Amino acid sequence: MNIFKKIFRGNTLYYPGCLTKFALKDIQDNYEEILRQEGIDFIKLSEKELCCGSPAKNAGGQKLFKELALKNLKIFKEHSVGRIITNCPACALVLREDYKKLLGDKWDIEVRHMTEIISDKSLKKFRGQDRGAVTYHDPCHLGRALKIYEEPREIIKKAGYKIKEMDLNREKSYCCGAGGGVKTNNPELSNRIVGDRFDQARKIKAKEMITPCPMCFAHFKENSKKNNGLRIKELSQLLSNKKEKNK
Repeated sequence: MNIFKKIFRGNTLYYPGCLTKFALKDIQDNYEEILRQEGIDFIKLSEKELCCGSPAKNAGGQKLFKELALKNLKIFKEHSVGRIITNCPACALVLREDYKKLLGDKWDIEVRHMTEIISDKSLKKFRGQDRGAVTYHDPCHLGRALKIYEEPREIIKKAGYKIKEMDLNREKSYCCGAGGGVKTNNPELSNRIVGDRFDQARKIKAKEMITPCPMCFAHFKENSKKNNGLRIKELSQLLSNKKEKNK
């Protein structure tokens, strides 16, 4: 990176991803609040934002995936984007790893998952608090794919919680059952997987499960009532000053 790029890194884009943007608007609001608490100036693309292409790629649609990647690159360059921050692990993986492989040197945008940028600026208000025990679910894309295991745990601990680990955690973590098109194409299998994950949480007598993945969160929430009411929270809900809307 030359000296010009070091000084003028361009705009920081908050990229919520499709599920957050269209189905979990309160989670998007939470993360925008957190970015402001962190003192990060960011832009949004609103209607111009396109899907990162993760669903197309996972379904084998390589041509469509490449088209989306090229369109996104054009849009990002038009808006002088030098850094992308996303709360979606799937988007983070695709934008950080797959775009670089596909686009080569054309792709020079830094990509960070939200758990990598949340600092004591957002967490100092919880210092000294004891907010009880929770368990943490490692999303597949964030954990095994991006190797981000400790950052979310440190955030949860600094937010005043103790973590009770399920037997299957970190690189051995169990899938939520919704990713990779399983929920759409094989709902019976998807529901069986999520039931197994709830069993693992009950085994350690967890009353609350935290995850930083919008897909895992939505899938867990959908199934929580028929699994003895295990409370589900998305990571941002631990840090937001707003009342939860997703109860």
